[in-house]
Amino acid sequence: MATITRNDLALKLRDKFGFTAAQSGKLIDLIFDEICESLTNGEEVKFAGFGTFKILDKSARIGRNPKTGETAIVSARRVTSFRPCNEFRERVSKNK
Repeated sequence: MATITRNDLALKLRDKFGFTAAQSGKLIDLIFDEICESLTNGEEVKFAGFGTFKILDKSARIGRNPKTGETAIVSARRVTSFRPCNEFRERVSKNK
């Protein structure tokens, strides 16, 4: 299974649009920084044809250590959630 890295994305931008390696790297960094900043500010980030990223606030709860069975408190936290749109789901399921 292959992994796509930030560098891979930058190289694709360079090849497709003729940016320099430095320009495409800065563009990728700018996009990711904007996504992170928006999520940090509590905004949803939506990409048409792809999906939606948002932050969920999870309450503290009682959890269990699966190895020992001991109970433990799982602290309150913020997590990032991604919900793919229907178009994205269909494209992925077609390419199985």
